[in-house]
Amino acid sequence: MTDVAQQPRTCRAYWTVEPGRGELRTAPLPAPGSGEVLVRALRSGVSRGTESLVHRGLVPARVHERMRAPFQEGAFPGPVKYGYLSVGVVEQGPERLVGRRVFALHPHQDRYVLPVSAVIPVPDGVPSERAVLAGSVETAVNALWEAAPRFGDRVAVVGAGMIGACAAALLARFPLARLQLVDPQRSRAGLAGALGVEHVLPEDAAGECDVVVHASSTAAGLARGLELLGDEGELIEMSWYGDEDPAVPLGADFHARRLQIRASQVGAVAPARRARRTTADRLATALDALRDPRFDALLSGSSPFEELPATMARLAGGAPEVLCHVVRYD
Repeated sequence: MTDVAQQPRTCRAYWTVEPGRGELRTAPLPAPGSGEVLVRALRSGVSRGTESLVHRGLVPARVHERMRAPFQEGAFPGPVKYGYLSVGVVEQGPERLVGRRVFALHPHQDRYVLPVSAVIPVPDGVPSERAVLAGSVETAVNALWEAAPRFGDRVAVVGAGMIGACAAALLARFPLARLQLVDPQRSRAGLAGALGVEHVLPEDAAGECDVVVHASSTAAGLARGLELLGDEGELIEMSWYGDEDPAVPLGADFHARRLQIRASQVGAVAPARRARRTTADRLATALDALRDPRFDALLSGSSPFEELPATMARLAGGAPEVLCHVVRYD
C-alpha cells in the first residue's frame, strides 16, 4: 500500500474534448475528508456502445441531463469526463475498506476521491477485469427484475452486445424451457456458446416467446422482437438509440395480440423490487453474479490507460466484435 505522505496530489483522467477527440488531463487530487475514500484505479471498462456515442458527440441535446454519468464532469458534447465502470483499491478511508478492492461508477481516472456510499466492495472471487462489468450486469439485473421470467418460459434476447450478453448470461441460470440469443452476426455464436446459450440468426429465431429482452438498439431488432412474442407477450426494451428515433411497428396485429412493450432503465430500481432493494443492493447483486467465470467472454482485450485516447478513437470508429474493452492502470 502506498505511503499516504508519498501519494501524488494530482490525478489524470480521460476527457472527450470535442467530438472525435479525447485526451488525458492532469488535475489536483483533493484529500479525502470524513466519510470519503481515496481510490487508486486498477482497471476500468469502456462500454463501447454508449461511450462511442459520447466520443462522436451524438448524445441528443434533449437527453443531456438524463445521460449524465454519476461522477461526470463537463457537459456534452464536450469537454466531458465520462465513464462508469471502474475498479480500484482503497488507499485512504475507513479501516474496513483500506486495502480492499471496490467498484465505482466513475470515469476513467487513475486516482479519485468518492463518498464511502459510492463504492461497493468487490467479492474476493471476482477478478478485477471481470468486476468492471458490474455496471452492465446491474443494468441486466434491473431488466430481469422488470421482466420477471417464470419457470418454463420461452425467452429470446435480441442483440448480443454488451448489455444483451449480460442479460443472456443471467437468464442462462433460470429454469427456462427455451433461451435464444438472437443476433445477425454469425460470429456471436462463440460468445453465446461461452455463455451457455443458443445463438440464432434473426430469421431463424423461434416464436411464441413469453418474454423478449431487446438490446440491439436497432429498429429492425425491435420489430423482430415483437414478431417473436406469443399472444399477450411482453418485450422489455433495454436499448438506447442516441439521436435516432426508431420506427415502432404498432400496426398489423400488435393490438389484436395484446402485445406489451416496457422500458427498463437503470437509473431507478425496477418497481417490482423498489420497496425492498436499494441501488447499492442491486449493484452488490451484480457483483456477486460476477463470480461466474462465463462473464469473461464479454471482455474484448485490454490496453494501458496512457493509450486510451487512441483506443477510444479506434473503438468509436467501428469495432463490432468488441463488447467491453478493459483499461489497465499498471
